[in-house]
This record gives sequence, structure tokens and C-alpha cells, in this order.
Amino acid sequence: MKTTFGTLVVGMALLMGCAANSGVVPIGNDTFFVSRQAATGFTGLGTLKAEAMREGAVFCGAMSKEFELVSEDNSEGLQVLGNFPWVEITFVCV
Repeated sequence: MKTTFGTLVVGMALLMGCAANSGVVPIGNDTFFVSRQAATGFTGLGTLKAEAMREGAVFCGAMSKEFELVSEDNSEGLQVLGNFPWVEITFVCV
């Protein structure tokens, strides 16, 4: 089987994936959701959580309100083969 450079590049890109960010999503009763997923297994959960919380705080600040974390969830275990670190937060602006 002959492999070309282009095929190799496409294959590597598929394996690497890309970072995912939901942005701020309203989910009802002045409650909002943000999710973040790393593009690789090398990003720490702390970094992802800080980015998500910062995004929520900026969103609330734009309405002259304070960010208040309601709940959080994150990936656990070995982060391989596309199962990269992720964080989800739910918050309100008070």
C-alpha cells in the first residue's frame, strides 16, 4: 500500500483533533453553561477550568453582574486516543 505525504498529514490532523469550546449557552432561569475540551492530552484540567470560569465571569461582567459557579464536571482517567481533557461548568449571574 502506497502512502502519500498528503494522506499522512490528513491522518495526523484527524488524530490530533481540535479544541472545542461551546461558548456561553443559556440553559434557563438565568443559568448558563460553558464547556471546553483540549485539542491534545497535554492540557491540564486546571487550565481548562480557569478558561471556562473566566469566560463566565466576563459574560456576567458585561451585564454588570457577578459570576457564581453552580456546578462543574470534568474528564477523569487516562486521556488518550481522542478522549482529551474536558470541563463543563454551570453558572448564574447575580
